[in-house]
Amino acid sequence: MKHTPGFLAIVEDAKSRVKEITASEYAAMNSSGAPNVLIDVREESEWAAGHAAGAVHLGKGIIERDIETRLPDLEATLVLYCGGGFRSALAGDAIQKMGYKNVHSLAGGWRAWKEAGLPVETT
Repeated sequence: MKHTPGFLAIVEDAKSRVKEITASEYAAMNSSGAPNVLIDVREESEWAAGHAAGAVHLGKGIIERDIETRLPDLEATLVLYCGGGFRSALAGDAIQKMGYKNVHSLAGGWRAWKEAGLPVETT
């Protein structure tokens, strides 16, 4: 997908504040037993078509509204992903502003997850 310059500018701004993690770094963190919550911020239709095994769905359109109820621990390690790593950076930036301290965006998103051969599931 070709993105507009304005969109890319706000994504780059968000990425300056949100830590990115690669799929292999996430796999290593997860296999080490480090507690984390994997959050899919894609649209409902994208989630239904397939998502990372063990992920919870909090779409970008509702994450700010619902995260405090679903995941109230501001110290929890949260790893957000979307299709390619752009929406997750924007969502991560927003929830950091809400006080979440350990937020990561999965670089390359769902595409990188699948390319790394990490487990997937469907609803």
